[in-house]
Amino acid sequence: MHIRGDHVELVVGGRLDVRSAADARTVLHSAVDDGVGDLVLDLTELDSWDATGLGVIMGAHRRAGRAGRRLVLRGVPAQMQRLLVATRLHRILAIEGGLAAESLPRV
Repeated sequence: MHIRGDHVELVVGGRLDVRSAADARTVLHSAVDDGVGDLVLDLTELDSWDATGLGVIMGAHRRAGRAGRRLVLRGVPAQMQRLLVATRLHRILAIEGGLAAESLPRV
């Protein structure tokens, strides 16, 4: 897993999982604490995440809210979009440009 960027935009790549969660949490919390306005997480380079990685994202979302900021996800891969829909987290998280139509449930 790698994260590069600053307190305005971070690019997250590789695997966000139980092995990388502690490092990711530290970087995300620092970015939230050191900035103002939206914090964009660009996930275009993210290969996968597990429940722990998703928990890190949700923790950063809550921390951003307490700091008067908004966490915005950008470039969420299709597989991860489907997970956000299945867990209904797409209703809570800000996702730039919305979700792809194939990720949404059929009515």
